[in-house]
Amino acid sequence: MRSLERSKSNPLLKGRIELAEYKEQEIIDYADNPYIEALPAIFTEEKIIDQFTRYPILQENERFKSKNLRFHMIKRLKNFIQPLPDHFSIEGKLSSMIRRGYLARNPLDKSYFERLKILNEVRSEKKEEREQALISNMEHIRSTADSLSIIGISGIGKTTAIERLLLMYPQIIKHEEYKGKLLSRTQLVWLKIDCPYDGSLSTLCKSFFKAIDDLLGTRYLEKYGYLNRITSSMLLHMTSLANIYGIGILVIDEIQHLINAKNDSDEMLNFFVTLTNTVGIPTVLIGTFKALKIFKKDFRQARRAGSEGNIIWDRMSRESDEWDFFIETLWEFQWLREKTELTQEMKDLFYDQCQGITSVAVNLFTLAQERALNTDKEKLTKAIIKKASKEDLHMIQPMIKALRSNNREQMNNYEDIAINLDDISFSHKRDIDLAGKIKEMAKHQEKYFEMKRNNIVENLIVEVCTLGIFDELTEKELGDLVKRTVQKFGVDDDFNVIKAEVIKKAINANEKKKIGKNIRKDVPYEEKDLRKIFKIAKQKKVHAYELLKQKGYIKDPVKEFIKAE
Repeated sequence: MRSLERSKSNPLLKGRIELAEYKEQEIIDYADNPYIEALPAIFTEEKIIDQFTRYPILQENERFKSKNLRFHMIKRLKNFIQPLPDHFSIEGKLSSMIRRGYLARNPLDKSYFERLKILNEVRSEKKEEREQALISNMEHIRSTADSLSIIGISGIGKTTAIERLLLMYPQIIKHEEYKGKLLSRTQLVWLKIDCPYDGSLSTLCKSFFKAIDDLLGTRYLEKYGYLNRITSSMLLHMTSLANIYGIGILVIDEIQHLINAKNDSDEMLNFFVTLTNTVGIPTVLIGTFKALKIFKKDFRQARRAGSEGNIIWDRMSRESDEWDFFIETLWEFQWLREKTELTQEMKDLFYDQCQGITSVAVNLFTLAQERALNTDKEKLTKAIIKKASKEDLHMIQPMIKALRSNNREQMNNYEDIAINLDDISFSHKRDIDLAGKIKEMAKHQEKYFEMKRNNIVENLIVEVCTLGIFDELTEKELGDLVKRTVQKFGVDDDFNVIKAEVIKKAINANEKKKIGKNIRKDVPYEEKDLRKIFKIAKQKKVHAYELLKQKGYIKDPVKEFIKAE
């Protein structure tokens, strides 16, 4: 139980709860299955980008606020999430795994109830015989569950990506009625747990029960997870709960912790294979390269470790389109008075210091800005970036140095970044057209720049209007003038330069309109022109009504009344 207490530092990922709304399926395989029909429609690439992307808020005028405020604004970079091609690949696999996993667990199908019946019968077996009984009795019941392993360098964004993708789906769906018939079910679409630090499989099972308790208010940990329970017994109960609650996918993070326990590698591998093939839960295993030891014997048989495939998630390479796209987007978010241009030299330097690891890149960019904030120029320089890397990220410098040198011997000293090519009989090849995907994402980057441009326009309109010196121009005229001017500048150009140009143009427009008014005023009017009478009245400081009356344009109502009598 000690490890469960320790795991409280990693709070359980929780998603939204929804009442089931069933959708017509375009893929015939998925029709007439309430678990699948209640899921969101299969996401388009545009939807993934919209929901996955997280850019920090940056208003142009914020760059000129006081340093103490901007120090806090820079921290917004911690929320920066940029979609990359690998994210689309993983989302596609998750989407397929969840839906295919439900094909053999349709709550309307007779095999669903047959599965529950077998589970009840297996419970009567002796504890040591339960696992074998579970496997043999379930052999004739098909499982459509797949598994996926994601192995990558620490800090590359594996956990962040999976969590963002999972949160696109509701976590709990409540079913009440399906096509006019009663269907009382609670569906757990996804469940993510972290492998406990002590690494024992029995504690991992207990983490599973505890996660369900936290989400549904049940007491399965107390019921099935106390100390004298063996792994095979708990695996049986996990199978029951997976069926009762229709668990769509189970994500187990930090699986490298299993190395910490005295688990036999065969036992660990069999556990995960049984979890997918017999229990029927699609499973995603996430870990650093240290986790490869778990699969060392059988990793050449890649299908056992992951029927949906295995992703070796490496850092971005210096020459890749991914890196260019990532750093160019990140570079936009500067809160310093003087904005630094991203030259190729600066891009290469930054890569040299972070080695294409996303979390290191974001942290370094944040720390470098904080340092630059306390200089007179307030500008990112090569010296500041190097100093931030050396002093603020000093703890990871040996690892960065090992990656930079690409020295296999040095890299092996750090298991989180080491990868033994002899243990891998395959290499992960991207199954998407990188160039095409980058182009697609560039379109969305254009949308982001458009939003940024609109932000500049809004800020300028407010500032120019508050000056109160353009009395001849309407707010709409000022707004149109600002928009036209901003379009001639880039989104990275200095805000004050754009503002000065706007004010200059507004002064000219205001003067032209004023001159036009004066010209119209000096036009000579004919004697009987009412405008001339109005002008004379204004000069004499009398009411136009009185002058119009004198000139006979307005008759005396009393006299007219008497005349009428």
